[in-house]
Amino acid sequence: MTSTISQCTIHQLPKIEDHRGNISVIEKDILPYAIKRVYYLYDVPSGAKRGGHAHIDQSELLVAVSGSFDVIVNDGQNKKTVTLNKPDQGLLIPKGIWRELENFSSGSVCLVLASDVYLESDYIRDFENFKAHKLNSSLL
Repeated sequence: MTSTISQCTIHQLPKIEDHRGNISVIEKDILPYAIKRVYYLYDVPSGAKRGGHAHIDQSELLVAVSGSFDVIVNDGQNKKTVTLNKPDQGLLIPKGIWRELENFSSGSVCLVLASDVYLESDYIRDFENFKAHKLNSSLL
């Protein structure tokens, strides 16, 4: 089965509100996979773009823990833009979806919770190769 942008969903993260500040927790069954890698993007220069790839097998949850940015997801036929700007919400991107990140606000931080460790062989970094991979996957 190939992934579609309809499977790119916003997940509401648990939020514990307190007058001293809020806490959001990601544990147990919040994600449909075990977290095997955590990384974050920060100090992204004005006008810079990140992403520009898809994963063959890896899924990721992106969270704007500070500031905001846009995530453009593309399944090879359709695309949509999702603005992330709340630290208690994350965008789940399943495997086989092209993603680009842009319009980072000053001081923004993008937290990524991945279903696997870094494997260069899991990346598709050319959009035409991505479309060919999607076409071949749909024929299986």
